[in-house]
Amino acid sequence: MKVLAIDTATEACSVALDTESKVVSRFEICPQQHSQRLLPMVDEVLKEAGVELSDVDLLAFGRGPGSFTGVRIATGMIQGLALGTGLQVAGVSTLAAMAVQAATSSGVPLVACATDARMGEVYYAVYRVSDKGLEEVVEEQVCPPEVAATSVQNLLKSNPQFVPAGTGWAAYESLGALLLNSESVSVLYPDAKAMVNIAKTLKEDGEVSSAAAVEPVYLRDKVTWKKLPGRE
Repeated sequence: MKVLAIDTATEACSVALDTESKVVSRFEICPQQHSQRLLPMVDEVLKEAGVELSDVDLLAFGRGPGSFTGVRIATGMIQGLALGTGLQVAGVSTLAAMAVQAATSSGVPLVACATDARMGEVYYAVYRVSDKGLEEVVEEQVCPPEVAATSVQNLLKSNPQFVPAGTGWAAYESLGALLLNSESVSVLYPDAKAMVNIAKTLKEDGEVSSAAAVEPVYLRDKVTWKKLPGRE
């Protein structure tokens, strides 16, 4: 199964194409340039792999949580690609993708993901990654960092080691204080390369959708930028 995955939910912009024999990918930290870089990166991986978009079997995208604007960019792009090809789409959790990356690089199966969501909150979830797949130990949510820190402390009572992932650990002291009990934060952002296998599993489980039914996941409805003085 050939899978094309994209992600723009954070400061990173990434594209990956699994051709069955190899994975061709691009990854850039390019804040506020996602809309300019995404399509050229898609073209680059297709050309490098020698694959036409019509040869792809499944599309995948980072459906959030993450930046409102970033998630919308990826959603719009994947809908456009799906409408043009008739392909089904798998929406992959950005936190789950980071968990797979962190567990793969560290060899530690328990991963606590905390990404800075601004406004004094984090996007948080805990996963256990194994050969059997991905298990969500604590469901993804948006919460104050202190709530996430308490959750991690409770997990440590029965799990002596975990791997942190995401930007929230450096952004908030309550989370950063827990790093003495873990590996260092090696994965800050999701990468589309980690989404392709998750997308295949979603396809096998029937958890895919048509272009019209693609849905992003924001976890909250509040905007994340400061309002200008005198404006609502």
